Amino acid sequence: MPRRIIKSIDLFAGCGGLMDGFLQSGHYKTIAAVEWEKAPCENLRQRLRDKWKRKDADKVVMQFDIQRTDELFEGWKDDEVYGTSKGLDSFVEKAGGIDVIIGGPPCQAYSIAGRVRDENGMRDDYRNYLFESYLKVVEKYQPKAFIFENVPGILTAQPGDRKIIEVIQESFEKAGYCVLPDLNKAIIDFTEYGIPQNRSRIIIFGVCEEAYGKDRALEMVKRFYETYLPKYKSERKITVREAIGDLPKLKPLKKEMKYQGKRLSHALPDPFVENHIARWQSKRDIDIFKLLTKDIESGRNKYASAEALKKLYTEKTGKISNVHKYYVIRWDEQSNLIPAHLFKDGLRHIHPDSEQLRTITVREAARLQTFDDDYIFYGSNVDTYKMIGNAVPPKFAKCCANAVYDLLRNYGF
Repeated sequence: MPRRIIKSIDLFAGCGGLMDGFLQSGHYKTIAAVEWEKAPCENLRQRLRDKWKRKDADKVVMQFDIQRTDELFEGWKDDEVYGTSKGLDSFVEKAGGIDVIIGGPPCQAYSIAGRVRDENGMRDDYRNYLFESYLKVVEKYQPKAFIFENVPGILTAQPGDRKIIEVIQESFEKAGYCVLPDLNKAIIDFTEYGIPQNRSRIIIFGVCEEAYGKDRALEMVKRFYETYLPKYKSERKITVREAIGDLPKLKPLKKEMKYQGKRLSHALPDPFVENHIARWQSKRDIDIFKLLTKDIESGRNKYASAEALKKLYTEKTGKISNVHKYYVIRWDEQSNLIPAHLFKDGLRHIHPDSEQLRTITVREAARLQTFDDDYIFYGSNVDTYKMIGNAVPPKFAKCCANAVYDLLRNYGF
Protein backbone atom coordinates (compact mmCIF):
# COMPACT_ATOMS: atom_id res chain seq x y z
CA MET A 1 0.00 0.00 0.00
CA PRO A 2 1.56 3.36 -1.00
CA ARG A 3 2.37 5.73 1.84
CA ARG A 4 0.08 8.75 2.20
CA ILE A 5 0.59 11.90 4.21
CA ILE A 6 -2.24 12.57 6.65
CA LYS A 7 -3.63 16.11 6.49
CA SER A 8 -4.37 17.52 9.92
CA ILE A 9 -5.73 20.59 11.70
CA ASP A 10 -4.53 21.47 15.22
CA LEU A 11 -7.03 23.26 17.50
CA PHE A 12 -6.05 25.03 20.74
CA ALA A 13 -2.53 24.52 19.41
CA GLY A 14 -0.58 26.44 22.07
CA CYS A 15 3.12 26.41 21.29
CA GLY A 16 2.69 23.16 19.39
CA GLY A 17 3.67 20.25 21.64
CA LEU A 18 1.01 17.98 20.13
CA MET A 19 1.73 19.19 16.61
CA ASP A 20 5.49 18.79 16.99
CA GLY A 21 5.10 15.13 17.91
CA PHE A 22 2.77 14.52 14.98
CA LEU A 23 5.24 16.19 12.61
CA GLN A 24 8.16 14.24 14.09
CA SER A 25 6.40 11.01 13.12
CA GLY A 26 6.80 11.99 9.46
CA HIS A 27 3.26 10.95 8.59
CA TYR A 28 1.39 14.25 8.87
CA LYS A 29 1.15 17.68 7.31
CA THR A 30 -0.41 20.50 9.33
CA ILE A 31 -2.90 22.31 7.11
CA ALA A 32 -3.72 24.89 9.78
CA ALA A 33 -3.37 25.52 13.50
CA VAL A 34 -5.67 27.67 15.64
CA GLU A 35 -4.58 29.40 18.87
CA TRP A 36 -5.85 32.64 20.39
CA GLU A 37 -2.91 33.73 22.58
CA LYS A 38 -0.19 35.81 20.96
CA ALA A 39 2.96 34.39 22.59
CA PRO A 40 2.28 30.70 21.75
CA CYS A 41 1.38 31.70 18.17
CA GLU A 42 4.66 33.57 17.73
CA ASN A 43 6.64 30.64 19.12
CA LEU A 44 4.79 28.10 17.00
CA ARG A 45 5.34 30.12 13.83
CA GLN A 46 9.05 30.37 14.62
CA ARG A 47 9.20 26.62 15.25
CA LEU A 48 7.49 25.84 11.96
CA ARG A 49 9.94 28.08 10.12
CA ASP A 50 13.10 26.92 11.87
CA LYS A 51 12.49 23.20 12.34
CA TRP A 52 9.91 22.28 9.73
CA LYS A 53 10.92 24.80 7.01
CA ARG A 54 7.38 26.06 6.50
CA LYS A 55 7.53 29.29 4.52
CA ASP A 56 3.78 29.74 5.06
CA ALA A 57 4.01 29.55 8.88
CA ASP A 58 2.59 33.05 9.37
CA LYS A 59 -0.63 32.06 7.59
CA VAL A 60 -0.87 28.45 8.77
CA VAL A 61 -0.80 29.45 12.46
CA MET A 62 -4.06 31.34 12.87
CA GLN A 63 -4.31 33.57 15.93
CA PHE A 64 -8.03 33.77 16.50
CA ASP A 65 -10.82 33.13 19.02
CA ILE A 66 -12.19 29.70 18.10
CA GLN A 67 -15.54 30.63 19.67
CA ARG A 68 -16.13 32.98 16.72
CA THR A 69 -16.63 29.86 14.64
CA ASP A 70 -18.34 31.31 11.55
CA GLU A 71 -15.52 33.82 11.10
CA LEU A 72 -12.97 31.09 11.75
CA PHE A 73 -14.40 29.13 8.82
CA GLU A 74 -15.12 31.97 6.42
CA GLY A 75 -12.42 34.50 7.26
CA TRP A 76 -12.12 37.64 9.37
CA LYS A 77 -10.80 41.15 9.54
CA ASP A 78 -9.94 42.25 13.05
CA ASP A 79 -7.33 44.97 12.94
CA GLU A 80 -7.26 45.47 16.72
CA VAL A 81 -6.27 41.94 17.78
CA TYR A 82 -6.31 39.16 15.20
CA GLY A 83 -5.47 40.78 11.89
CA THR A 84 -6.91 39.36 8.67
CA SER A 85 -7.33 35.82 7.34
CA LYS A 86 -9.28 34.03 4.62
CA GLY A 87 -10.35 31.46 7.21
CA LEU A 88 -10.08 27.70 7.63
CA ASP A 89 -12.34 26.90 4.67
CA SER A 90 -9.74 28.26 2.24
CA PHE A 91 -6.99 26.04 3.71
CA VAL A 92 -9.17 22.93 3.75
CA GLU A 93 -10.44 23.51 0.20
CA LYS A 94 -6.90 23.94 -1.09
CA ALA A 95 -5.77 20.77 0.72
CA GLY A 96 -8.66 18.75 -0.66
CA GLY A 97 -10.11 17.91 2.74
CA ILE A 98 -8.90 16.98 6.23
CA ASP A 99 -8.06 13.50 7.53
CA VAL A 100 -7.44 14.09 11.24
CA ILE A 101 -8.15 16.86 13.76
CA ILE A 102 -6.06 17.08 16.93
CA GLY A 103 -6.08 19.30 20.01
CA GLY A 104 -7.63 19.87 23.40
CA PRO A 105 -9.45 22.83 24.95
CA PRO A 106 -7.78 24.58 27.92
CA CYS A 107 -7.96 22.25 30.89
CA GLN A 108 -8.18 24.69 33.81
CA ALA A 109 -11.97 24.51 34.02
CA TYR A 110 -11.84 20.71 34.25
CA SER A 111 -8.80 20.28 36.50
CA ILE A 112 -9.44 19.31 40.10
CA ALA A 113 -6.83 21.86 41.24
CA GLY A 114 -8.64 24.61 39.34
CA ARG A 115 -11.96 23.68 40.91
CA VAL A 116 -10.44 23.68 44.39
CA ARG A 117 -8.99 27.17 43.93
CA ASP A 118 -12.16 28.68 42.42
CA GLU A 119 -14.88 29.66 44.91
CA ASN A 120 -17.59 28.38 42.57
CA GLY A 121 -15.75 25.23 41.49
CA MET A 122 -15.18 26.64 37.96
CA ARG A 123 -18.90 26.20 37.18
CA ASP A 124 -19.10 29.68 35.67
CA ASP A 125 -15.92 29.34 33.61
CA TYR A 126 -16.52 29.77 29.87
CA ARG A 127 -13.82 27.17 29.19
CA ASN A 128 -16.22 24.42 30.30
CA TYR A 129 -17.86 24.66 26.89
CA LEU A 130 -14.93 25.28 24.55
CA PHE A 131 -15.29 21.65 23.47
CA GLU A 132 -18.34 22.84 21.51
CA SER A 133 -16.07 24.89 19.23
CA TYR A 134 -13.82 21.84 18.73
CA LEU A 135 -16.93 19.81 17.89
CA LYS A 136 -18.11 22.37 15.31
CA VAL A 137 -14.81 22.08 13.44
CA VAL A 138 -15.08 18.28 13.46
CA GLU A 139 -18.68 18.45 12.22
CA LYS A 140 -17.71 20.91 9.49
CA TYR A 141 -14.76 19.02 7.99
CA GLN A 142 -15.69 15.41 8.82
CA PRO A 143 -12.19 13.99 9.38
CA LYS A 144 -11.72 10.25 9.49
CA ALA A 145 -10.55 10.54 13.10
CA PHE A 146 -9.75 12.98 15.86
CA ILE A 147 -7.60 13.19 19.00
CA PHE A 148 -9.06 15.20 21.90
CA GLU A 149 -6.65 15.66 24.84
CA ASN A 150 -7.51 16.89 28.33
CA VAL A 151 -7.02 16.38 32.06
CA PRO A 152 -8.51 13.35 33.86
CA GLY A 153 -10.56 15.81 35.94
CA ILE A 154 -12.84 16.21 32.93
CA LEU A 155 -14.41 12.88 33.94
CA THR A 156 -15.82 14.38 37.16
CA ALA A 157 -16.38 18.04 36.18
CA GLN A 158 -20.05 19.02 36.39
CA PRO A 159 -20.64 22.71 35.63
CA GLY A 160 -24.35 22.11 34.99
CA ASP A 161 -26.94 19.42 35.65
CA ARG A 162 -24.83 16.69 34.05
CA LYS A 163 -21.20 15.65 34.02
CA ILE A 164 -19.44 17.47 31.20
CA ILE A 165 -17.91 14.23 29.91
CA GLU A 166 -21.41 12.81 29.30
CA VAL A 167 -22.29 15.90 27.28
CA ILE A 168 -19.04 15.66 25.29
CA GLN A 169 -19.46 11.95 24.61
CA GLU A 170 -23.08 12.38 23.52
CA SER A 171 -22.18 15.35 21.31
CA PHE A 172 -19.48 13.44 19.44
CA GLU A 173 -21.83 10.48 18.94
CA LYS A 174 -24.55 12.78 17.55
CA ALA A 175 -21.96 14.21 15.17
CA GLY A 176 -21.37 10.67 13.83
CA TYR A 177 -18.19 9.75 15.69
CA CYS A 178 -17.55 6.65 17.74
CA VAL A 179 -15.58 7.08 20.97
CA LEU A 180 -14.72 4.62 23.73
CA PRO A 181 -17.90 3.79 25.72
CA ASP A 182 -15.99 3.88 29.04
CA LEU A 183 -13.68 6.89 28.91
CA ASN A 184 -12.14 5.98 32.27
CA LYS A 185 -10.12 3.59 30.13
CA ALA A 186 -8.87 6.51 28.02
CA ILE A 187 -6.65 7.91 30.80
CA ILE A 188 -3.03 7.53 29.76
CA ASP A 189 -0.05 7.55 32.14
CA PHE A 190 2.59 9.44 30.17
CA THR A 191 5.47 8.01 32.25
CA GLU A 192 4.81 4.74 30.43
CA TYR A 193 5.73 6.51 27.18
CA GLY A 194 9.09 7.86 28.32
CA ILE A 195 7.93 11.18 29.74
CA PRO A 196 10.08 12.03 32.81
CA GLN A 197 7.26 13.56 34.86
CA ASN A 198 4.14 12.26 36.56
CA ARG A 199 1.56 13.33 34.03
CA SER A 200 -1.68 11.57 33.12
CA ARG A 201 -4.13 12.78 30.52
CA ILE A 202 -7.34 11.59 28.93
CA ILE A 203 -6.88 10.94 25.22
CA ILE A 204 -10.24 10.66 23.46
CA PHE A 205 -9.82 8.99 20.08
CA GLY A 206 -12.83 9.30 17.78
CA VAL A 207 -13.53 7.56 14.47
CA CYS A 208 -16.01 8.62 11.78
CA GLU A 209 -18.86 6.12 11.53
CA GLU A 210 -19.82 7.22 8.01
CA ALA A 211 -16.30 6.50 6.75
CA TYR A 212 -15.95 3.05 8.35
CA GLY A 213 -19.38 1.91 9.51
CA LYS A 214 -20.53 1.90 13.13
CA ASP A 215 -19.29 -1.57 14.11
CA ARG A 216 -15.92 -1.13 12.43
CA ALA A 217 -15.47 2.32 13.93
CA LEU A 218 -16.03 0.91 17.43
CA GLU A 219 -13.56 -1.88 16.71
CA MET A 220 -10.97 0.71 15.60
CA VAL A 221 -11.47 2.79 18.73
CA LYS A 222 -11.04 -0.20 21.05
CA ARG A 223 -7.97 -1.44 19.19
CA PHE A 224 -6.36 2.01 19.41
CA TYR A 225 -6.27 1.74 23.22
CA GLU A 226 -5.69 -2.01 23.48
CA THR A 227 -3.10 -2.56 20.75
CA TYR A 228 -1.92 0.38 18.66
CA LEU A 229 -1.03 2.96 21.32
CA PRO A 230 0.47 0.53 23.87
CA LYS A 231 2.85 -0.70 21.15
CA TYR A 232 4.76 2.58 21.60
CA LYS A 233 5.26 2.33 25.35
CA SER A 234 8.80 2.93 26.57
CA GLU A 235 10.82 -0.05 27.80
CA ARG A 236 11.38 1.75 31.10
CA LYS A 237 10.57 5.00 32.86
CA ILE A 238 12.89 7.98 32.38
CA THR A 239 14.25 9.86 35.40
CA VAL A 240 14.87 13.53 36.10
CA ARG A 241 18.60 12.84 36.06
CA GLU A 242 18.40 11.42 32.53
CA ALA A 243 16.30 14.37 31.38
CA ILE A 244 18.23 17.32 32.82
CA GLY A 245 21.35 15.98 34.54
CA ASP A 246 23.73 16.92 31.71
CA LEU A 247 22.82 20.63 31.63
CA PRO A 248 25.44 23.13 32.87
CA LYS A 249 25.27 23.86 36.58
CA LEU A 250 23.92 27.27 37.59
CA LYS A 251 25.38 28.12 40.99
CA PRO A 252 24.47 31.11 43.17
CA LEU A 253 26.54 34.23 42.59
CA LYS A 254 28.41 35.90 45.43
CA LYS A 255 27.24 39.21 44.01
CA GLU A 256 24.18 39.84 41.86
CA MET A 257 24.71 40.78 38.22
CA LYS A 258 22.50 41.83 35.31
CA TYR A 259 21.89 40.04 32.04
CA GLN A 260 19.76 41.54 29.25
CA GLY A 261 18.38 44.06 31.73
CA LYS A 262 17.34 41.48 34.31
CA ARG A 263 19.04 40.84 37.62
CA LEU A 264 20.61 37.44 38.17
CA SER A 265 21.19 35.59 41.42
CA HIS A 266 22.84 32.64 39.65
CA ALA A 267 25.63 32.21 37.11
CA LEU A 268 24.93 31.92 33.39
CA PRO A 269 25.38 28.47 31.83
CA ASP A 270 28.85 27.59 30.57
CA PRO A 271 28.71 26.49 27.83
CA PHE A 272 25.67 28.61 27.06
CA VAL A 273 22.37 26.78 26.56
CA GLU A 274 19.31 28.65 25.27
CA ASN A 275 16.51 29.12 27.83
CA HIS A 276 18.73 27.71 30.60
CA ILE A 277 18.91 30.81 32.79
CA ALA A 278 17.95 30.62 36.44
CA ARG A 279 15.19 32.78 37.79
CA TRP A 280 16.25 35.39 40.30
CA GLN A 281 15.98 33.88 43.78
CA SER A 282 15.92 35.76 47.08
CA LYS A 283 18.47 34.97 49.78
CA ARG A 284 15.66 33.59 51.93
CA ASP A 285 14.64 31.14 49.21
CA ILE A 286 18.24 30.15 48.49
CA ASP A 287 18.70 29.32 52.18
CA ILE A 288 15.48 27.28 52.17
CA PHE A 289 16.55 25.42 49.02
CA LYS A 290 19.87 24.57 50.70
CA LEU A 291 18.07 23.22 53.75
CA LEU A 292 15.74 21.08 51.63
CA THR A 293 18.26 19.71 49.13
CA LYS A 294 20.80 18.89 51.87
CA ASP A 295 18.02 17.16 53.81
CA ILE A 296 17.42 14.81 50.88
CA GLU A 297 21.08 14.29 50.00
CA SER A 298 21.94 13.43 53.61
CA GLY A 299 19.13 10.90 53.82
CA ARG A 300 17.60 12.58 56.89
CA ASN A 301 14.34 13.34 55.02
CA LYS A 302 13.11 15.61 57.81
CA TYR A 303 11.06 17.56 55.25
CA ALA A 304 9.76 14.65 53.19
CA SER A 305 6.13 15.02 54.29
CA ALA A 306 3.63 17.63 53.12
CA GLU A 307 2.92 18.60 56.73
CA ALA A 308 6.60 19.26 57.44
CA LEU A 309 6.87 21.41 54.31
CA LYS A 310 3.75 23.42 55.20
CA LYS A 311 5.12 24.00 58.68
CA LEU A 312 8.46 25.15 57.23
CA TYR A 313 6.66 27.56 54.90
CA THR A 314 4.84 29.13 57.86
CA GLU A 315 8.06 29.37 59.88
CA LYS A 316 9.94 31.09 57.07
CA THR A 317 7.22 33.39 55.71
CA GLY A 318 4.70 33.88 58.51
CA LYS A 319 1.97 32.75 56.08
CA ILE A 320 -0.28 29.69 56.08
CA SER A 321 -0.84 27.56 52.99
CA ASN A 322 -3.19 24.62 52.46
CA VAL A 323 -0.79 23.30 49.85
CA HIS A 324 2.88 22.70 50.64
CA LYS A 325 4.73 25.36 48.67
CA TYR A 326 8.16 23.74 48.58
CA TYR A 327 9.08 20.58 46.73
CA VAL A 328 12.47 19.31 45.55
CA ILE A 329 12.24 17.13 42.46
CA ARG A 330 14.11 13.83 42.86
CA TRP A 331 17.01 12.85 40.65
CA ASP A 332 16.13 9.18 40.30
CA GLU A 333 12.37 9.50 39.96
CA GLN A 334 10.03 11.26 37.59
CA SER A 335 9.35 14.94 38.23
CA ASN A 336 6.06 16.11 39.60
CA LEU A 337 3.70 17.56 37.00
CA ILE A 338 5.02 20.50 34.96
CA PRO A 339 2.04 22.90 35.12
CA ALA A 340 1.26 26.24 33.49
CA HIS A 341 1.19 27.55 37.06
CA LEU A 342 5.00 27.17 37.08
CA PHE A 343 5.28 30.72 35.73
CA LYS A 344 4.25 32.13 39.12
CA ASP A 345 7.14 31.01 41.33
CA GLY A 346 8.48 27.50 40.71
CA LEU A 347 8.75 26.67 44.42
CA ARG A 348 7.28 23.22 43.85
CA HIS A 349 10.00 22.49 41.29
CA ILE A 350 13.25 23.03 43.19
CA HIS A 351 16.36 21.64 41.48
CA PRO A 352 17.71 18.59 43.37
CA ASP A 353 21.38 19.65 43.34
CA SER A 354 22.43 21.30 46.63
CA GLU A 355 25.13 23.23 44.77
CA GLN A 356 22.61 25.06 42.59
CA LEU A 357 19.88 26.18 45.03
CA ARG A 358 17.26 27.36 42.58
CA THR A 359 14.01 26.43 40.86
CA ILE A 360 14.09 24.81 37.43
CA THR A 361 14.81 26.83 34.29
CA VAL A 362 12.67 27.14 31.18
CA ARG A 363 14.97 24.66 29.41
CA GLU A 364 14.66 22.14 32.24
CA ALA A 365 10.87 22.49 32.21
CA ALA A 366 10.95 21.99 28.43
CA ARG A 367 13.10 18.86 28.75
CA LEU A 368 10.80 17.39 31.39
CA GLN A 369 8.03 18.00 28.86
CA THR A 370 10.28 16.31 26.20
CA PHE A 371 10.69 19.34 23.93
CA ASP A 372 13.89 19.02 21.91
CA ASP A 373 16.68 21.50 22.66
CA ASP A 374 16.32 22.91 19.15
CA TYR A 375 12.92 24.30 20.16
CA ILE A 376 13.97 27.76 21.34
CA PHE A 377 11.33 29.56 23.41
CA TYR A 378 10.90 33.31 23.04
CA GLY A 379 9.18 35.71 25.41
CA SER A 380 9.01 36.49 29.11
CA ASN A 381 9.28 33.84 31.82
CA VAL A 382 5.54 34.20 32.29
CA ASP A 383 4.94 33.36 28.62
CA THR A 384 7.48 30.57 28.30
CA TYR A 385 6.77 28.62 31.49
CA LYS A 386 3.03 28.93 30.86
CA MET A 387 3.10 27.66 27.28
CA ILE A 388 5.43 24.77 28.16
CA GLY A 389 3.24 23.72 31.09
CA ASN A 390 0.11 23.82 28.91
CA ALA A 391 1.64 21.68 26.17
CA VAL A 392 1.27 18.01 25.36
CA PRO A 393 4.73 16.40 25.66
CA PRO A 394 5.98 15.98 22.07
CA LYS A 395 7.44 12.54 22.82
CA PHE A 396 4.01 11.21 23.77
CA ALA A 397 2.43 13.10 20.86
CA LYS A 398 4.75 11.25 18.48
CA CYS A 399 3.69 7.90 19.99
CA CYS A 400 0.05 8.90 19.58
CA ALA A 401 0.64 10.06 16.00
CA ASN A 402 2.30 6.78 15.06
CA ALA A 403 -0.52 4.78 16.63
CA VAL A 404 -3.19 6.73 14.72
CA TYR A 405 -1.22 6.36 11.49
CA ASP A 406 -0.73 2.60 11.93
CA LEU A 407 -4.41 2.08 12.66
CA LEU A 408 -5.68 4.16 9.73
CA ARG A 409 -3.25 2.42 7.37
CA ASN A 410 -4.38 -1.00 8.53
CA TYR A 411 -7.98 0.00 8.00
CA GLY A 412 -7.49 1.10 4.42
CA PHE A 413 -6.29 4.72 4.53
